[in-house]
Amino acid sequence: MPGYLHQNNSDAIASAIDKLVKTLPPTAKGGWIKEAIEVLVRLAEEDIASADWKIIATTLKDLEKGFNVFQPYRHIRKVTIFGSARIAEDRKIYQLAKQFAHNLAREGFMVMTGAGGGIMAAGNEGAGRERSFGLNINLPFEQGANPYIEPDKLLNFKYFFTRKLFFLRESDAIALFPGGYGTQDEAFECLTLCQTGKQSPVPLVLIDEPGGDYWKAWDNYICKHLIKEGLVSPDDNCIYTITDDLEVACRAIEDFYRVYHSSRYVGNLLVIRLNGEPTDAQVAWLNQEFSDIVVEGEIRKSAPLHEENGDGTEQLPRLVFHFNQRDLGRLYRLIRRLNSFSISVPPAVETHPEIK
Repeated sequence: MPGYLHQNNSDAIASAIDKLVKTLPPTAKGGWIKEAIEVLVRLAEEDIASADWKIIATTLKDLEKGFNVFQPYRHIRKVTIFGSARIAEDRKIYQLAKQFAHNLAREGFMVMTGAGGGIMAAGNEGAGRERSFGLNINLPFEQGANPYIEPDKLLNFKYFFTRKLFFLRESDAIALFPGGYGTQDEAFECLTLCQTGKQSPVPLVLIDEPGGDYWKAWDNYICKHLIKEGLVSPDDNCIYTITDDLEVACRAIEDFYRVYHSSRYVGNLLVIRLNGEPTDAQVAWLNQEFSDIVVEGEIRKSAPLHEENGDGTEQLPRLVFHFNQRDLGRLYRLIRRLNSFSISVPPAVETHPEIK
């Protein structure tokens, strides 16, 4: 009898969920909405602790704020700027970050920072209030929001992990200036996600002040203790660019999207969307140079796959192949090779590199 009652109760809950979803505005996302509600119901049946429910509710509120703020700007590429909150305005590195953000905003990009002082304030000040986002975190010290962000683009997060989620989810490029533990954490997390493929390929630029060696010394550590000891792949340092030249830093971001547009997986197939179509000879070159990362078949041109329908990229040319999903440094090399080819792209790509 208890099992029968439990089954009846489950059926009643499932029916109630179906009715609830049907009362919502019509949407193709009904299946995902239903799945989310079912997860919450299962947790309710497990009678988890109040502290656990607090985490769930607060996380959902963080996500709700982030989704709502960024939704109107999904078509514009954004650059996240990380760096120390403790850099004074009169320091050269502050002025460099400010100019870097100004240069990006002038090209049409939007800028995201952690909303605090130092390098974060420099980034928002340089980009201007109209092109700045601030992703603030509630801390007991040093984290009041800087004055260079419009209220409707300022988010206050309870948790670091939801804040980091939006930094990486919304970023089309990441720039790191010198900083402390937080900046180092952000640098290594970005590297880890790029190296493991959990983050779609994006340009990662590490910027020193002219003549500085903060990131060069960091790179020496990577080469000496990680690459030399075989703890990471030899090509993993291809994921990032180190420079003390703002022109080089800006070009690294803009050029990344000259031919390359975006990528995603359909099953085990990596689909690379392009702003222009390579020639057969150029595809043959890629197959010759990058055969080591293709586990089956070859790199080939493709029409849009039906699993991609509705993502707004149907008009773009594509390359598809079975990537080994391990050598991400080599994938970055492939993207750079694509961008170096003489491929005709629409004028809008040349004049507006920030438009997705």
